Amino acid sequence: QVQLVESGGGLVQAGGSLRLSCAASGRTFSNYAMGWFRQALGKEREFVAAISRSGTNSYYTNSVKGRFTISRDNAKNTVFLQMNSLKPEDTAVYYCASMRSLTTLSRAARDYDYWGQGTQVTVSS
Repeated sequence: QVQLVESGGGLVQAGGSLRLSCAASGRTFSNYAMGWFRQALGKEREFVAAISRSGTNSYYTNSVKGRFTISRDNAKNTVFLQMNSLKPEDTAVYYCASMRSLTTLSRAARDYDYWGQGTQVTVSS
């Protein structure tokens, strides 16, 4: 059974940084691209970033480009999201997700088949 467990969320002031981690188990981690999504209160879940199986390629939504960095450690079955210069509008529950066996990185939630339980990130102004 595939499990994804996020950690690293919390409360931070605007301009601060957080690093989210997502530990995966249950299938060969390096065979699947990974992504991060977020959902703010009262809003739909939105794509944040994705990374290829090897970690060579990554893809970001425009609002986080230059501030967030996705990375992965296949030896530790973990994907990370480094978040810098945080803004109040980044406040949300952040979810990691494992992509279906596709070759192209995707921002569509339907292309991800396993999800973590989420970790809260709150950015105060």
